[in-house]
Amino acid sequence: MKIIGTGSALPRKEVTNDDLSAFLDTSDEWIFPRTGIRSRHVISDERLEDLGAVAAQKALSDAGLKPEDIDLFLCSNVVNEYMTPGLGCIISSKVGLTCPSIDINCACPGFIYAMDIADSYFQAGKVENVLVVCAEEPTRMTSWQDRSTCVLFGDGAGAAVFTRGDGLKAVKLNAEPAPDKIWQYRALEPTPYVTKAETSVPLQMNGRDVFRFAVTTSIRDINGILAASGLTLEDVDYFMIHQANMRIVEGIRTRLGVPAEKFPCNIQDHGNSSSASCPILLDECNRKGMFKKGDKLIFSAFGAGLMSGVALLEW
Repeated sequence: MKIIGTGSALPRKEVTNDDLSAFLDTSDEWIFPRTGIRSRHVISDERLEDLGAVAAQKALSDAGLKPEDIDLFLCSNVVNEYMTPGLGCIISSKVGLTCPSIDINCACPGFIYAMDIADSYFQAGKVENVLVVCAEEPTRMTSWQDRSTCVLFGDGAGAAVFTRGDGLKAVKLNAEPAPDKIWQYRALEPTPYVTKAETSVPLQMNGRDVFRFAVTTSIRDINGILAASGLTLEDVDYFMIHQANMRIVEGIRTRLGVPAEKFPCNIQDHGNSSSASCPILLDECNRKGMFKKGDKLIFSAFGAGLMSGVALLEW
């Protein structure tokens, strides 16, 4: 399969580090050196499904397709206001899709997991065109009294349209189950029979373990997919790394020994937007005209689970 269209959408409200310092014991001088983030887009009066629909419509327009041309819709999302139906069904109703819709929650590597699923459908001969939308609002998962987590995240949606072709050269998924490293609990509706203790806990993160996992896993995944494909680091034109933390991205880049111009970044004014991170970055680079036919792109993402994924695509 190959990519023929991209799209993205961000909330209107942009919150700077100085804005956060008005109610948190923090500052730009504390946040930026530790994260590489100056500001982030945060949902205020928008709804996440509307951002997802806008990203989808932009991707369809870029691909030159109509909603009826899509045979499968894959929606990646960690949390939203709906428990049911899935966010994919809600976005479908806004875009005018009538194809099957599958929702996945694979945390930050969701875009790569969706690519792997889409590729399976293409290989099975079941589809001609697949739409992937990653729509995330991680700012609704954190405590805004916790300066160690809330400063990291931003909201948004990214989308891509895939069709038949040989653009996807390889994809590899990975899991090292450790649910105690990044987690959040939500209490469900009570019943007369529940006797166990239940509570809601905002997002919790073991930063050091997550950092170590992200850097070491990404390097291993990238080197592994290149070796399996008979390529070298020099053969890759761009490394599309999940924008979790600039220290993580720089840790991966420097240990690989790759020039900075091959590592496009937007974390400075986006923050970590979970699975939407990679497709938003992809769309922004695409609309800047950065890619040319034949360029090789490596996607690498990592997150809660702990899960990771890597994909090699040719533009």
